Amino acid sequence: MNDLLAARSQMAMSLAFHIIFAVVGIAMPLMMVLAERRWLKAGDPVALDLAKRWAKGTAILFAVGAVSGTVLSFELGLLWPGFMEYAGPIIGMPFSLEGFAFFTEAIFLGIYLYGWNRISPRMHLASGVLVALSGALSGIFVVIANAWMNAPVGFAVVGGRPVNVDPLRAMLTPAALSQTLHMTLAAYAATGLAVAGIHAFFLLRDPSHRFHRTAAALALLVGAPAAILQPLSGDLSARFVARYQPAKLAAMEGQFETERGHRCASAGGPTRSAVRRATPSRSRTPSPCSPSTIRRRR
Repeated sequence: MNDLLAARSQMAMSLAFHIIFAVVGIAMPLMMVLAERRWLKAGDPVALDLAKRWAKGTAILFAVGAVSGTVLSFELGLLWPGFMEYAGPIIGMPFSLEGFAFFTEAIFLGIYLYGWNRISPRMHLASGVLVALSGALSGIFVVIANAWMNAPVGFAVVGGRPVNVDPLRAMLTPAALSQTLHMTLAAYAATGLAVAGIHAFFLLRDPSHRFHRTAAALALLVGAPAAILQPLSGDLSARFVARYQPAKLAAMEGQFETERGHRCASAGGPTRSAVRRATPSRSRTPSPCSPSTIRRRR
């Protein structure tokens, strides 16, 4: 394994672990706020119990996500120093704003956890709303940095170095809307439907259990609309790829030859003949590391 593959593998493993806690940190605060609002509006004690339990779970998962996110921030500099040296001044602002959103979420999550019966109900609910809002903004700012990689803007290149950097213009990259919308909806859909599924499992044993019925209803209130809207955001993302990255769209579709009026493919895979036609011819000269070359050297 070479250094590049090792760096990619380590980053992939860290991201795969962190994304679980990231999406929960975006969606769970909204669900606990909806539960508390139901308690304030209807006086339902089950909703109050649910809000407190979800708040505790949010705090635990938030702490784990904070640690895994810190690991990723170090990996950006340690594994990709050349990229960060070049692009750091351009995409530094969304990372900085993500830090502000993170600390805002941490502060008001503490107020939410320890503010029961210590501040007014409206202020307590407002602190939960700020937790949910800052959690969503935290994810949005990070995704904006990734969106810039797909459509880099906000700078000029002189002598191989970025100059005339405009951080705000960089944040308004054409890929920002489609990617942030898709990721945010994905967080709400995945978390909401997962939580609804857990409580639905317990409802199979006791369909009249009020706690699980209330929890499943609130979770579906978050997950179902997001799941319905997600295909629309996916279409928006695909339209961006078609306009700005046509070669990537062709690779995604398995389209190896340029042609007009190509029919859409809902399923399938590239054939060997298609891959062979799209692959440039290569010299038959053995690689310096091939077995035949090594044997001749010996």
